[in-house]
Amino acid sequence: MGKRVGTFRSTYAVALASVGSFLIGYDTGVVGGVLTLPSFQRDFGYAAEQKTRVESNCLSLLQAGAFFGCLLVWPITSRFGRRWAIVAAAMVFCLGATLQVTTYSLACFYSGRVVAGLGTGASSVIVPIYTAEVAPKHIRGKLGGCFQLFITLGVALSYWTDYAVTAGIRPSSLGPPPSKQWQIPIGLQLVPGAILGLGMLFVKESPRWLAQRGHREAAYAALLWIRGVTSMDEDCQLEFQQILHGMDVEFRASGGSTWKELCLPSNRWRVFLAFSLQAAQQCTGNTSLAYYAPQIFVTIGAGNQSIFVTGVYGMFKIAGVVIFITFLVERIGRRTPFMAGAFAMGSFMLGIGILVAMHPPMNADEIDTYGAAAIGMVYLEAFSFNWSWGPLVWLYIGEIFPLKIREVGNVVGGSSQWLFNFAFSQLTPHAIATIGGKTFLLYAFLSFAIVVYAFFVVRETRGKSLEEMETVFGTVGVLEGQASRLQADDSVRLISDYD
Repeated sequence: MGKRVGTFRSTYAVALASVGSFLIGYDTGVVGGVLTLPSFQRDFGYAAEQKTRVESNCLSLLQAGAFFGCLLVWPITSRFGRRWAIVAAAMVFCLGATLQVTTYSLACFYSGRVVAGLGTGASSVIVPIYTAEVAPKHIRGKLGGCFQLFITLGVALSYWTDYAVTAGIRPSSLGPPPSKQWQIPIGLQLVPGAILGLGMLFVKESPRWLAQRGHREAAYAALLWIRGVTSMDEDCQLEFQQILHGMDVEFRASGGSTWKELCLPSNRWRVFLAFSLQAAQQCTGNTSLAYYAPQIFVTIGAGNQSIFVTGVYGMFKIAGVVIFITFLVERIGRRTPFMAGAFAMGSFMLGIGILVAMHPPMNADEIDTYGAAAIGMVYLEAFSFNWSWGPLVWLYIGEIFPLKIREVGNVVGGSSQWLFNFAFSQLTPHAIATIGGKTFLLYAFLSFAIVVYAFFVVRETRGKSLEEMETVFGTVGVLEGQASRLQADDSVRLISDYD
């Protein structure tokens, strides 16, 4: 009974925290459709020749804010914990969404994008950390995949929301549709933001953070609640001992210095991995497809049905993550889906580029055979991304760092993601406007290059405990030798004192 309660509580805590990644998906997906709405263009008063610049600014300023959000949340979560950092991120995001939905000024809308970006960037760092630290080891991979699952759920809902307001709020005889056509999809962001901020008040803090801050009794109590067991449960006692031993080992190896541990050769390699994996993820082009999906589907022949076609695109993304979590995450390892996913995405991007180059869309009002084939390949490319590079990057970065530098490693990974996100979201609309379908050929070349990168750089971590990562990444016996000299009785006595 206790195990089932523990599985429910840990799943509930991770799912609630993952609303933070839902916000990332919804906010990045909804704006691409909103920018195509005539009511938005009318209310913000920009000319047709300014459209590309406005699109690029609206989307890229979120990434700029998110980059700095990753950096700013580090001292907050270190001092106040994972739970309060997520609450703070939700509050900042809601402030940004409010600024966006209540203005008719592009400058104020841009400001709202930056503020909301601070919240989404913070969430992209804290949610994977919280997930890794509260999830039981036997379902850590599945729960880790929830981060990407909730992103895709947010993206899909944003697409269908854009479609609903486009189909349901039509122009009147007096002119374009009312302002609520764009205000509804933007304002809906406040709902999951409030759920995240209020919901996190009613779950437990990360036991590992509490233990690291010296609150060992509170840490053990939190672990008991999350696992749904009593203080006499042997598995929970063993897990708590391992947490304390791991902290003690890291302290003896580095003298308590985060920077000293960060400078170890094996940890420098892991920092490089966090940076380069996020760069490679953006080089697949999938995130840019998500941002500019309606415009891209027009480019490949979706005609005036681009918003509906984009909604179906979101469902393929969800299907890919569900298959990853259900069937792949603990069965085929990490390196294989990294390589296979990149090869599949490169193949589909190449096919799209060739189709668009040889058979450019001619009719803006309907989808022809070649346009349907190109759209189908975009769907399959998104499906491939979401059973490989989508969820795997966040999971891999979350599991490779030792506890002492886990915050630093995730900050490096998260900020790198938003940095390259920013760069590619600036590049994509201009590439579409200037070279059209050749944009897909560029992403095909990059995806094939990533196959080679994954083969030589990524190390397999499937089936390894967090402690065994030191062997995987070549920390030569330091932690193991230190651990052999620890006295397990110290942590056992701490548990006895709690009882």
